[in-house]
Amino acid sequence: MLGGWLDQAAVAVIYRPGPQGVELFFIQRAKRPGDPWSGDMAFPGGRKQTEDASLLHTAIRETWEETGLDLHHYGQFQHRLPHQITRRHRNNGLMVVVPHLFLWQGGDDINLNHECDDALWIPLAFFNQLEQRNSLTWQQGHFALQLPCYHYGEKVLWGLTLRMLDRIRQQPELFTLGNL
Repeated sequence: MLGGWLDQAAVAVIYRPGPQGVELFFIQRAKRPGDPWSGDMAFPGGRKQTEDASLLHTAIRETWEETGLDLHHYGQFQHRLPHQITRRHRNNGLMVVVPHLFLWQGGDDINLNHECDDALWIPLAFFNQLEQRNSLTWQQGHFALQLPCYHYGEKVLWGLTLRMLDRIRQQPELFTLGNL
């Protein structure tokens, strides 16, 4: 934590070439009572631990723990992307989340742990189709808000992950496929 009030977290934005161009890797968080992000689509990642040398290490470690994807050996680190500020899960404190972009050069084997219910690759082209953009109703007590989202089949992508996705979609040059 920074000064006791700002937690740090990191996510891995993982991409690969696919039949429709660049594909992005997402997880679906496990459904847990009392968890406001329960069942949400997200990039793999989590909070920085004391043993993490850096937020890059956090993104790599969390991805391995959640999905079994080995970014040390099969992920080519590309960029540290602009950080996002969000609120903590259990209180009103703040958390900075730093996305790290990786080109995936490994296979298709995914081994989800208890934190994830599903994982999938979604073509970036899907998010570039304006008709795919939708909204959802977010409710907290008697207060309701219409928020932007994407529906990909039964999956819903919104919130912090959507904010990160919108930022990186504005920079298609980030997604270099090298010699693949």
